[in-house]
Amino acid sequence: MSIVEMKVPTIGESITEVTLSQWLKQDGEYVNLDEPICEFESDKATLEFPAEASGKLIYVAAEDDDLEIGALVAKIDTSVAAPAGGSAPAAPAAETTAEPAKAAEPAKTNYATGHPSPAAAKILAEKGIDPSSVTGTGKDGRITKEDAEKAKAPAAAPAKAAAPAAATPSHAPAAFSRNDRREKMSRMRRTIASRLVDAKNNSAMLTTFNEADMTNIFKLRKTYQEKFVEKYGIKLGFMSIFSKACAQVLMEMPAVNATLDGDHLIFHDYVDISIAISTDTGLVVPPVNNVESLSFADIELKIKELAGKARSGKLTLEEMSGGTFSITNGGIFGSMLSTPILNKPQSAILGMHNIIKRPIAVGDEVQIRPMMYLALSYDHRVIDGKTSVGFLVKVKELLEDPVQLMMSL
Repeated sequence: MSIVEMKVPTIGESITEVTLSQWLKQDGEYVNLDEPICEFESDKATLEFPAEASGKLIYVAAEDDDLEIGALVAKIDTSVAAPAGGSAPAAPAAETTAEPAKAAEPAKTNYATGHPSPAAAKILAEKGIDPSSVTGTGKDGRITKEDAEKAKAPAAAPAKAAAPAAATPSHAPAAFSRNDRREKMSRMRRTIASRLVDAKNNSAMLTTFNEADMTNIFKLRKTYQEKFVEKYGIKLGFMSIFSKACAQVLMEMPAVNATLDGDHLIFHDYVDISIAISTDTGLVVPPVNNVESLSFADIELKIKELAGKARSGKLTLEEMSGGTFSITNGGIFGSMLSTPILNKPQSAILGMHNIIKRPIAVGDEVQIRPMMYLALSYDHRVIDGKTSVGFLVKVKELLEDPVQLMMSL
């Protein structure tokens, strides 16, 4: 018997433990090389774990187990042959006709032939391409990452008439129910909880407030939205405007963009803004890098890309790492006012809120204006009160006069 031990690989520098969220193959089932056998859930992303050999899968760990890096997950008995008619590639059929005397020797065919590497499989899945339609250029015809990147998605088939949706079963509890249910928190939810408590307990966190008149931003979007969509293929949203306004002020006030490292402050000559994205498994905050150098369209496209990956569970560890400042928009859920918690090790986070029409004094008149409350939570160990208030005032001024923002004034 020849056994290959499958152990939790090193996933990222800051990740020391993962949770085995689910098995993708049955105990005792025959698996092929590089075939995903289970999924790991870390505090940042969900990752597939591919088989390191072909053979019979033997469970060692169970679903929902917390495993340290290097812990034994499963064993693969490579002495077990593939079942007849199973997933292993069949040998090429014998030729029934005579070949020319100097015919070229057929290419070697084995499991690798036409099979994508893990990186290639992920790219093809994101593109919606069937691996069988891709020609592999790797060893023995294996589909490489380069093959997957060059592959083009097939043309969309004509849409079929949608079948009537089945009635959604009701999960409402019976009247006067006294039932309880117990569910283990996901790895991501546990990590979020731990970090929020750490941020609350181990930083001198304060929040300062202001409000912004959104009238001119509404006018800007109404005037140029159609041309913006026509040129860039995406709408001009509030998030790119807020991100650019914050980035401009952060470059002017580097203390708000700094991080605390022991007895030292680390100042950044760039602005990477982490955008809070709500998913079914929890809140993630992937950063948009170098916002100070991006256009409004670049920011909108990047946020759309990150949000799509976050909600489909396809964010990579690299896309989840970093960030020098955060923005969270509770307004999309109807929040009028909040005190956002810091995203450590960052020193500040801006909270956006619901836009509500309210009567305000404009000169000597009372007018109805679309108003938004702004909240800046900050670490008082890094940022003085004067600096935090000044930052929020400057952001407010840029939002209320977006021409200044466009001209970097």
